[in-house]
Amino acid sequence: MIILAIETSCDETAVAIVKNGKKILSSIVYSQVQEHEIFGGVVPEIASRKHIESISQLSYEAIKFSAIDIKDIDAIAVTYSPGLVGSLLVGINFAKGLAYSLGKPLIAVNHITSHIAANYIDNESLKPPFICMVVSGGHTQIIEVLDYVKFKVIATTRDDAVGEVFDKVARILGLGYPGGVKIDTVSKLGDPLSYAFPHPKVNGLKNSTVVGESLYDFSFSGLKTTVVNFVNQKRMKNIEIDINNIAASFQKTAVDILCNRLIEVAKNLNYQHLAIAGGVSANSLLRDTLTQMCEKENFNLHIPQLKWCGDNAAMVGIQGYYEYICGNISSLTLNAEAKNFTGNI
Repeated sequence: MIILAIETSCDETAVAIVKNGKKILSSIVYSQVQEHEIFGGVVPEIASRKHIESISQLSYEAIKFSAIDIKDIDAIAVTYSPGLVGSLLVGINFAKGLAYSLGKPLIAVNHITSHIAANYIDNESLKPPFICMVVSGGHTQIIEVLDYVKFKVIATTRDDAVGEVFDKVARILGLGYPGGVKIDTVSKLGDPLSYAFPHPKVNGLKNSTVVGESLYDFSFSGLKTTVVNFVNQKRMKNIEIDINNIAASFQKTAVDILCNRLIEVAKNLNYQHLAIAGGVSANSLLRDTLTQMCEKENFNLHIPQLKWCGDNAAMVGIQGYYEYICGNISSLTLNAEAKNFTGNI
């Protein structure tokens, strides 16, 4: 089965051709980083416009590179939620038009579940059930993967996503956008033990069925505010700051919070297989720290290759395959949804 997959949830336009949910025949990503870098973050209107300008050409290139004919495509998979509504609509409308013109089924794919599916690309031994921590600019969640299309959110962030905090700390330090890569780079030049930043905790009901009411939940707003205030106070007093040390200390704090929580959940829910996904899963300290912790605790850790951590369409095609074989076909009335992922059983 050959699926043409489309991803336009934020500021990357991506198209891929995936065969049988395993073999990536082509995967093309057009990044808009340069367009948004001068603004210090993603501008939704610009993102939507760039998707419109590039999606048709990228689809043509993906088909050409995969050495198939457009008539060989069996289904069209597209990200419909969550994300920037304007960006999502570009991909959805293009996918609907393509599905209609080819007479092929349309498959709606959730952006979070497709990030989880990125782990299947290079980890053939990974099969549900397992737990996965999805960390990105818009999401910070620990998800119980019960089956390929069945999920349960165990923890989420009460406020800022960890990737968003990386961007804001990078901005206050004058490092620019995208913040995650900038922080990761300069942190290698600093001392992560230079400053002791807080590990915010939340109040809630452990294992509550209501998302946002779990003692496993994250909160990064306090960490962000502490770092921002610290830098501003130093500058107001004309005290020189060491950007590398601050970045390194912040990154270590954020990574420790993420790793400790994932290990805690794994122990309490008796899971041996752990995975991470999303843009922040490319962070070198997160990958190294979690690898060491899992080795110590005898957990099996699965991490996507760096090229599959960010937004791409290959992961959409893989998850779309599993949605299709489970009978989850969408109608041409499919619409975009900006809401966060709450899981389903």
